[in-house]
Amino acid sequence: MNCSSEPDRTPSAPKAEEERYVASQWQLMWWKFRDHKLAFFSMWVVFLFYAVAIFCEPLAPNDPTRRNARRPYAPPQRIHLFHEGHLRWPFVYDMQRHKHPETLRLNYPEDRSRPLSIQLFVKGDPYRLWGVIPMDRRLIGLEGGARLYLMGADKLGRDLYSRILHGSRISLFIGLVGVFISLVLGVIIGGISGFYGGMIDALIQRSIEVIKSFPTIPLWLALAAAIPPDWPQTLQYFCITVILALVGWTSLAREVRGKFLSLREEDYVMAAKVSGVKEFNVIIRHLVPGFVSHLLVSVTIAVPFMILGETSLSFLGLGMRPPAISWGVLLHDAQNINAIVLYPWLLLPAAFVIVAVLMFNFLGDGLRDAADPYKN
Repeated sequence: MNCSSEPDRTPSAPKAEEERYVASQWQLMWWKFRDHKLAFFSMWVVFLFYAVAIFCEPLAPNDPTRRNARRPYAPPQRIHLFHEGHLRWPFVYDMQRHKHPETLRLNYPEDRSRPLSIQLFVKGDPYRLWGVIPMDRRLIGLEGGARLYLMGADKLGRDLYSRILHGSRISLFIGLVGVFISLVLGVIIGGISGFYGGMIDALIQRSIEVIKSFPTIPLWLALAAAIPPDWPQTLQYFCITVILALVGWTSLAREVRGKFLSLREEDYVMAAKVSGVKEFNVIIRHLVPGFVSHLLVSVTIAVPFMILGETSLSFLGLGMRPPAISWGVLLHDAQNINAIVLYPWLLLPAAFVIVAVLMFNFLGDGLRDAADPYKN
């Protein structure tokens, strides 16, 4: 007789299969999305980007608008751990300023005799968090009130790292606002086109074809050039968002139309019509939820398109304009090839644009796969 006291080890596979059968579609989508390692990692990077954009004021070591006449085109300061052979808290060396006697180019050699420790939660330039709460504590800074240039300075001696952090707020959120407007236009216009069909569908589709026939960049330039340069920054921001949305809604409208054409003959939709449900409620309560996962994917993929649109317009001088700060405005200073050769750190905002766009594309790719959780 076997009196073994070993615990009963049943395989977990049947339990997992049972959970899969009773799980909701959103749970299945989350499980499949979580298995997409690159998309899952991209999601956290995107969250980090937006967290930095929301709290850019305390995260920036300096006031992004404060000029320093003694530090034009100052190079990025290197962080050191050893001073005269001894390990110490991370620090940077102070910079000296020298002008070449022949080329008149400014040089900033390190002053090895003056190490400046990087401190946390230091008192720095005063600011208002979200434009409301007065504060003066910043996450990092230098001892003695010196200015830290982690990514160098621009032609006016302004800290480029702080300006990049502040620029993320406009460049990232203009994508969300623009996509929201495109989503509303695309769902409404595409839904009407696919639900009613006939002459209404033909008229809407021909209008979309006319809009899509215009070259994107010239259309952007023409619309952006109509914005008066003396308008306030907030109004310019709103206008740029509307311009991007007016160009970007057509593709989403056609996708919504195709989904409506495939879903409007389903039994549950026909039952709702027979039961006397109003057409608007049929669209909102029955048709739209049927492809909300597809809309989520489309929105995620459309955000980098909006980011690139704002960056392109601002780079050409037709989008956001100084004193507004965005990644495109910062890249506008890098148009001169001589400046890029001499001061390559002016191109650093482009790295943030590239990383943000890649992360959104990877995230959209993972959501596209997760939108069909039953497909292996």
